[in-house]
Amino acid sequence: MYRWRLEHMSTPADIPELLIGCDFSCSPSRRKPIMMATGNALKGRVVLANLERLESLDSFEQWLRQERAWTGAFDFPFGLPRELVTHLGWPTQWLELMRHYASLSRPEIRNTFAAFCDARPAGHKFAHRSTDKPAGSSPSMKWVNPPVAYMLHAGVPRLLAAGTHLPGLHDGDIRRVALEGYPGMLAREVLGNRSYKSDDKAKQTPERLIARKDLITALEHGQTRLGLRLKVSHAQRDALADDASGDSLDAVLCLLQAAWAAGQGAPAYGLPADMDSLEGWIVTA
Repeated sequence: MYRWRLEHMSTPADIPELLIGCDFSCSPSRRKPIMMATGNALKGRVVLANLERLESLDSFEQWLRQERAWTGAFDFPFGLPRELVTHLGWPTQWLELMRHYASLSRPEIRNTFAAFCDARPAGHKFAHRSTDKPAGSSPSMKWVNPPVAYMLHAGVPRLLAAGTHLPGLHDGDIRRVALEGYPGMLAREVLGNRSYKSDDKAKQTPERLIARKDLITALEHGQTRLGLRLKVSHAQRDALADDASGDSLDAVLCLLQAAWAAGQGAPAYGLPADMDSLEGWIVTA
């Protein structure tokens, strides 16, 4: 198992407020809902309280609007690559850029980004954010496999409409702190290139089930860079392993990232001081 932690990362002690981990979908439904993991952190342990399914973007926004304090990590990009934005002549202030981006349709986004890629040489089709390399994340302009450009398009406007606070990007209600998470980063520390999930039933294999169980065990023992131990009940452990889509487990991975960020505290929540305020940053990267 992978055993290391970043030396500059401190472990939170007692974090009383609600923590959120969100596995997002840009087109949520009963079959593919948005998964919200909630919990709290106590003495280096992150206790999973609940997993909730949200089957529409409206229900997601309503959930965010609830009057309670939380720190959350959300599995969708909060920004676009500066190189792309500059090339397109789009606004270079984050809020103005997000408003412009929200005004576009998905076909307009796809066509614009496809034209950008078509004009570039093989191997350099996509523009990247500074956070992509350390996080190992897909470029936020990708519209397929995974469609993170559409996830940004669907998710960030909902965070803004709900009045949440996005550190380093946009000032909102400081009781409700939203950060960009990425579960794949922590999963790779434990599993390497082993796949642990698939939405395709034909690919929901025994090997992927074993990988999910190995990942859960590693999280329970604190075997990621965060140095936090996941606390789940037997029933919760079984539910996480049995969800072959991996959505529940991804929400829990984001929950751990939220716990680490809450432990770092305001105003930066562990984000780097030199973060590009147009692109954003994946917390814990």
